[in-house]
Amino acid sequence: MRFTFLGTGTSAGVPCIACDCPVCTSPDPRDQRSRTGAALSWTDPHGRPRTVLIDATPDLRLQAVHARLRRCDAVLFTHNHVDHTFGLDEVRRFNAVQRSPIDVWAEDHTMDHLRRVYAHIFERQRYVNDSFVATLIPRRLEPLTPIDLWGLRVTPLRLLHGRLPVLGFRFDLPPAPARRGPAAGRAHTPVFPLAYCTDVSAIPPETYPHLEGLGTLCLDALRKRHHPTHLTLDQAVEIAGRLAPARALFIHIAHDLPHAATCAELPEPMSLAHDGLTLEEPDADGAPCPEPLRPSGFDAV
Repeated sequence: MRFTFLGTGTSAGVPCIACDCPVCTSPDPRDQRSRTGAALSWTDPHGRPRTVLIDATPDLRLQAVHARLRRCDAVLFTHNHVDHTFGLDEVRRFNAVQRSPIDVWAEDHTMDHLRRVYAHIFERQRYVNDSFVATLIPRRLEPLTPIDLWGLRVTPLRLLHGRLPVLGFRFDLPPAPARRGPAAGRAHTPVFPLAYCTDVSAIPPETYPHLEGLGTLCLDALRKRHHPTHLTLDQAVEIAGRLAPARALFIHIAHDLPHAATCAELPEPMSLAHDGLTLEEPDADGAPCPEPLRPSGFDAV
């Protein structure tokens, strides 16, 4: 199982348009942040490769090319904002490559948004030309009602993005046999269970129990200054300290936070994520995921 941060930036992206700040002009590639989204890639119990996207950002085409994604079996949407939905049209290429439809999972209000914006996909019979559009299957999500995606247990989590209810996700792997081989005796920081919580300013009480016992917590940390709809870095650090995951990685980062300097200030085991960062959960023999799904030139942890 592999988890890849396709993008880690705020809605404006980093570098921002017409900005000459130290982060926007930084030579550190970790300071270049496309819009926030992620991908999970694994081999299902029948030996078939699977990839699931979290959100479809406006940068999805280049994100998929950089991460060398070869397929998309489903998209999980957190909410209906532009920086999380305006790349949905790009998945049509995966339809063509894998010759199969793609499941799109969302809450009702997000699905209504997708149907309105992408009427050419969901109501293609209305258009004169049957052009090259995505083939999607709408699926409904409800908070705290788990779904199974080819052996991966996904639990939608209620979060608040200002006054807007949005979703995060908890991912649980099926029970694995005892590890064998040379990796069995080596220390390994677990990647899963993994929770992905972007665009969040508050976590409802009923959600907190589902954020316990995590291998990885991915959490919104926009900047140090207050923002009405996002956690500040200090707030994210406080929540991560309270939940005590094996690792915490902060996402949806503005150009206020330089990667290296900010990470140097953070307590272990917390850090900023960056575009292309990849987390890998070895298989039962301690082996990594199959090589064809490995993003080239990206960090693996």
